[in-house]
Amino acid sequence: MQKITPCLWFNFNADEAMEYYQSIFPDFKVTHKSYYGDWGGPHAGKLLTAEFELFGMKMIALNAGPQFPFTEAISLTINCKGQEEVDYYWNKLTAGGGQESMCGWLKDKFGLSWQVAPEELTKLMAGPDKEKQMKAAQAMMKQKKIIIREIEDAVNGVTA
Repeated sequence: MQKITPCLWFNFNADEAMEYYQSIFPDFKVTHKSYYGDWGGPHAGKLLTAEFELFGMKMIALNAGPQFPFTEAISLTINCKGQEEVDYYWNKLTAGGGQESMCGWLKDKFGLSWQVAPEELTKLMAGPDKEKQMKAAQAMMKQKKIIIREIEDAVNGVTA
């Protein structure tokens, strides 16, 4: 059993977000929905929460209004294998109003922050050679979407 379940607070657009994420992530599935009852006032009958799984991780979407918008203080990291997977998630999550940031970070159209992180970058930055780690970090700091080849070239001293 998963001991901790992240809850994402949406501005009364959680149902739209569930459809959006389902179109991006092949294994995304909604496992339960609850609705505002008669006590919900103007929201009676509308979605209150959606429990869902993303890559096997259970999460909750709360449809509760604009009081607490997403910030970069919390993000979801997608560990990718290769540039093709990085490109796929980056392009999907920035489409339709998403925003690119730096170092593999972005916000989707709902304002949720994501890190699209290739495994290759993690290996380059965690290797035993401190100089190569520094070169990898310096190359990454210049990028928005991570371009693996550019970082590998910087680490290996290859110039364009």
